[in-house]
Amino acid sequence: MFQFILIALLCATAPLATAKSHGKIIRKPIISRFNPTRRIVSSNNTTPIQVGNGNFAFGADITGLQTLQPFNTLSSWGWHNSSLPNNTTPANFTGLDWWTHGRLVNYDQPNPAEPGISQWLIANPHRVNLGRVGFVLLRGDGHGTEINVTEHDLSSVMQELDLYSGTVRSVFTIKGAQVQVTTIVDPETDTLAVKASSTLLSKGQLGFFLDYPYATDKNKFEAPYVGDWNAVNKHKTNLSLENTNGAHGAAKITHQMDETIYYTHLRWNEQSQIKLVTGTHRYILQPHPGNSEAFELTVTFSPSGSSPSNAGVGAIQSASAHWWKNYWETGAFVDLTATENATAIEIQRRTILSQYLLAVNEAGGDPPQESGLANNGWYGKFHMEMYLWHSVHWLAWDKSSLLERSLGVYNRFLESSIERAENQGYDGARWGKMSDPTGRSAPGEINSLLIWQQPHVFYFAETEYQHEDISQRKAILQKWDDILTQSADFMASFAFWNESTHVYDLGPPMYPASENTPPNSTTNPTFELAYWRFGLDTAITWKQRLNQSVPEAWINVAEHLAPLPTTKSPTGEETYTLYEGIPNMWTDPETVMDHPALTAIYGLLPAPSRAPDILNHTIFAATTAEVARAWNFTDCWGWDFPMLSMNSVRLGDVDAAIGYLVDPNFQFDDVGMPVGSEGKAPTPYFPGSGGLLQAVAMMAGGWGGQDKEFVSAFPEDWMAKVEGFRPVL
Repeated sequence: MFQFILIALLCATAPLATAKSHGKIIRKPIISRFNPTRRIVSSNNTTPIQVGNGNFAFGADITGLQTLQPFNTLSSWGWHNSSLPNNTTPANFTGLDWWTHGRLVNYDQPNPAEPGISQWLIANPHRVNLGRVGFVLLRGDGHGTEINVTEHDLSSVMQELDLYSGTVRSVFTIKGAQVQVTTIVDPETDTLAVKASSTLLSKGQLGFFLDYPYATDKNKFEAPYVGDWNAVNKHKTNLSLENTNGAHGAAKITHQMDETIYYTHLRWNEQSQIKLVTGTHRYILQPHPGNSEAFELTVTFSPSGSSPSNAGVGAIQSASAHWWKNYWETGAFVDLTATENATAIEIQRRTILSQYLLAVNEAGGDPPQESGLANNGWYGKFHMEMYLWHSVHWLAWDKSSLLERSLGVYNRFLESSIERAENQGYDGARWGKMSDPTGRSAPGEINSLLIWQQPHVFYFAETEYQHEDISQRKAILQKWDDILTQSADFMASFAFWNESTHVYDLGPPMYPASENTPPNSTTNPTFELAYWRFGLDTAITWKQRLNQSVPEAWINVAEHLAPLPTTKSPTGEETYTLYEGIPNMWTDPETVMDHPALTAIYGLLPAPSRAPDILNHTIFAATTAEVARAWNFTDCWGWDFPMLSMNSVRLGDVDAAIGYLVDPNFQFDDVGMPVGSEGKAPTPYFPGSGGLLQAVAMMAGGWGGQDKEFVSAFPEDWMAKVEGFRPVL
């Protein structure tokens, strides 16, 4: 086995690889085969079925709305700040000074002398659950007396998400009458469209409610539900009826929480009345008896009070079907359904559902948070070091337009990142970690000392460059030039010249990707060293492509960066290690846990372009074998397994690559939500989905630098069909 891995490493050198296809894949039947269905009434479901558009998502329970469970309605723009601690402003925050290579450097870390403002900056702003929409039973007496629906009231339930059109269809029986519900989100606006049909509607016995929670900063993780439903007195709502047209109705609800104000615009197609339930923020929309059995409702959430477009449910349903058909029929695709192999079918299921969920949750104007638009993790903020795992797959799957929605974040955050570096005495731009849409990075020891987000810009830029037509590459070079320049300037100035060893070191203080090492003794972590070299090599190449001079500092650091550190395995073989000088690398259980990022030096990164001998293939093969033997995979989650799979693909070990994608510790639930890690990350943990799609893309489309046409790296008896993939780096 070891010899096979070594031979594969020596042969796996690099231009662009093209995956073989087997004729045009008819995609719709494959996609529809994996439509999620639920047929059990249960309040134990911890994840919803979602509809959304990347910037806005609505989580539905078994009724097609949020009748039984207060799943969330989240957006890119919905944020809230709690009141500041008494007599305190953000300017009062001073952070902490750490001794860093002979000088004090100030880091944005919670200061024990400033607990109030430190915690406020961590938790604020936090993402808002915009509201809950559900069904309510009514007495039909014209007064709108409500009866809450419980799971015991429902029978004969069936729910299906039509992936190809982005539509949820739900059927259930209540009070002896069937209710049919269609739930859609408009692809362009933050509009939920609902079509319901039942004799209960025509009798005025079934209506709708809208309810609003208060946004709170009490919990780092809010899953599966977001918001405080009991703090009624802390916020305000106000209803105003708008002009009606015949039997149609419209209203606007204004919701104010402290300084946050947003609006809900309602439109319906049958005569109805809407009123507030006294002492709550719950509004009841009651159809009049004598209406038709079909009721249509649109609910548009907006930061603006102006009226939205008048698009009805039918128009929104048509727009959704058109958008999703285009989404599925363009870009890359893989078909593993020619076999009955259970593992192949499960990977296909995870791949299809991940494609849907990432379009719903992770194709917005900002980098996604770890739970997308399903719930709140880390107060709803996004992590810049996870942006790559969330989003780089869009390029390999030839859906770059969806990545472009958020990729401008680097331009938006450039000024604050330059300021962050300058305040710490460095050149260039230092990208933050746990960020809100303004670019402010939340205080935290790990937040301020993590560095592996820094080279991501080079990975995005170089992938775009390699994928673009030659005629368009100049525009790509110009698009990224300033961002890469500022990033490389920081990377060169951050590296510290070691007078004893005559190399440039990284750290301390710092945290590697695993976040589980002592920051004051963590020096030269293997993955970060390799990624630093990749970034600086790319920066140098970028300037050469532009016929511009290359800063000497970049060349000097790149050529004298510390070598990748090694240690002996228990069997005496030389292996790479987590960081330089780490004791008991392969025998300390506290070391071989969390993210095994050292495997990414080959699984994620291309071979070093300027110094290919930096990566020793024999040592790396031994390292891979030792990770497989010693690592505690029960403590891994999310992107760990796709990263390990990508490493195995490059090594030519297809069985291991597939095994990692279906590892028992890498779970996806019935609707495709990637399961998180208890106490560390709530479900869904979408970097697992993004990583899965990147790993599948590598297996289907290969990677740059291969010297022959790439044949998809799936078992031959799977009879895999692939089309449209762009090689990963």
